[in-house]
Amino acid sequence: MGDLVIILIVLVGLFFGVRTTIKHMKGQGGCCGGSVPKARKKTLKNKKIAERIITIEGMHCQNCKNSVERQLNQIDGVAANVNLKKQIAIVSLEYMIDDNELKAAIEKAGFSVTDIQLQKN
Repeated sequence: MGDLVIILIVLVGLFFGVRTTIKHMKGQGGCCGGSVPKARKKTLKNKKIAERIITIEGMHCQNCKNSVERQLNQIDGVAANVNLKKQIAIVSLEYMIDDNELKAAIEKAGFSVTDIQLQKN
């Protein structure tokens, strides 16, 4: 009887562990050390002259998305929108900004940049 109780406890633990892992991998879990406030939608003050598509590695959840958007939107002349499922940031620019500055902001949030593509208007 004692073995049956232990097996049941282990199975219940495995069930919740697998369920949490699946949610985490779909970007629905609350990982990354707690809740990061949602980034405010930022609009450019002047005309957009270019757009960059930045591929980002390491984002898993809404908190990750919010962290990246907040860091990028702190840069003057930048308005960022992160797509968690595609693992990209679409960055609108008022004036040309060095790729290294954008990359540094993303790395400051704790993520890796794998590609930056320039889309001219």
